[in-house]
Amino acid sequence: MSPFKRRTLVPLLAASSLLVPIAASAALSEPVEEVSPVAQTAVVISPVPRIHAHVLRLGSKGQDVSHLQELLNRVGVTAAVSGRYRYATARAVQRFQLAAVLETSGVAGPKTIARLRATASGTAQRQQQSGGGVGFGAAGVRAERLGDRMPLTRGMSGRDVRQLQDFLRRVGVKSVPKPTGEFDGRTAAAVKRFEAKTARAVDGTVDAGDVYRLVRTVGDAARPGDLGDPQGVELAALPLGPGDVATLDDSGLAVAPEGAPQAVRQIIAAGNKIATKPYIYGGGHGSWTAAGYDCSGSVSFALRGANLLQQPLASYDFFDWGKSGPGQWVTIYTNSGHMFMTVAGLRFDTSGRSGGGSRWQRDSRAMSGYQIRHPAGL
Repeated sequence: MSPFKRRTLVPLLAASSLLVPIAASAALSEPVEEVSPVAQTAVVISPVPRIHAHVLRLGSKGQDVSHLQELLNRVGVTAAVSGRYRYATARAVQRFQLAAVLETSGVAGPKTIARLRATASGTAQRQQQSGGGVGFGAAGVRAERLGDRMPLTRGMSGRDVRQLQDFLRRVGVKSVPKPTGEFDGRTAAAVKRFEAKTARAVDGTVDAGDVYRLVRTVGDAARPGDLGDPQGVELAALPLGPGDVATLDDSGLAVAPEGAPQAVRQIIAAGNKIATKPYIYGGGHGSWTAAGYDCSGSVSFALRGANLLQQPLASYDFFDWGKSGPGQWVTIYTNSGHMFMTVAGLRFDTSGRSGGGSRWQRDSRAMSGYQIRHPAGL
């Protein structure tokens, strides 16, 4: 090696030997991006609960009911896991049934249970459907309407996706793409805006709870009934189950059942305040506070307890009030001369005072000649 090369290489080798520890020190001083333990662990999906009972309905109880309630929560329909099938569970089942385009009976039969488990599984399956794309749930489901397949997520396509886009536009969600039937990124973003607006979990995936809320928001046009009957988004009235009937105490006041909705409890509490007040014609119409109440004044006062009325109404004012037909918890019977109502199975009627001194009565009376109405949702 020439003297020139030796003089040049020796300093370079020395310098390079110094650079190694410097680089190592610099590397150690840089922030190290740690891999999250979650990212290193495979996502574990708990098995979909099985339901062994053929049918679950009001009054059912046990592990199958708990599994049903767990499934409802998985698909986005809130239900307390209590193991008891009471009013709140039946209503939750109805919400899922409405979303899944099933009869809203509130009874979890074979079809409802099968659809619920398929929806909860969330397993993607390739299906040849009317619109193509990836489908979820049981094979062979034709996606003709929103709710036929759930959940809906990005990458899917079909008539149900087109209806989803149409409904999002109808309810005023901004920047929804033209209904094409393709669940693209813009559609997912629009779903998130709808979920945020309605206090739903914001994930851009349309579960049964999202479908229910969207269909109810769109209204009757979303699910028209047979022959143009505009009752497509109404939940059918449910019969009162065991434990859902109010009772009377020794003083003639009503005791609300444990499973009653808050509005029913409020109506009963308000009715108790005037249950033993005397009958006075016109009473309760000039002021909410009165020495006595007539039939319509009594009913008005009780309904006001649940903020269902702003001012007292006469019996004929109830002819077109609320919804037509009997309700689940509250039913109003009215004609031009008299009115009364039933609340959680008890009759609230001024004519009852001649018997036990209270407007609350266990017995029924003739219903002919009365128009029948009920508060929406009750």
